[in-house]
Amino acid sequence: MLFTFKSATNADLIMHEKSAKEILALFGKSPDEARGIITVEQLPEAIATLKKAIVADKARPQETAASPSKNETDDEPPVSLAQRATPFVDMLERAAKAGEPVVWGV
Repeated sequence: MLFTFKSATNADLIMHEKSAKEILALFGKSPDEARGIITVEQLPEAIATLKKAIVADKARPQETAASPSKNETDDEPPVSLAQRATPFVDMLERAAKAGEPVVWGV
């Protein structure tokens, strides 16, 4: 399943279900809801939370670099939270600047 995030200030952002649910859960949105909204009032906290999670995720490989993970033996490198969440953070920042909510499932 795909999640499509929409805002009047951005093009639609399409994300795989697993990534979308992980990102929504980070800032307290129910990942099991097929529809939802991030209100203008909620945008600053959502942005700050995602940015903190991205920084923490970027620091994680440095901590575990000595022990190879299962993903390191795969042909393709894993996609980091930063790679998945950065386009979403950009969308949230544009929406906040314009005073518009972000919705999905509508």
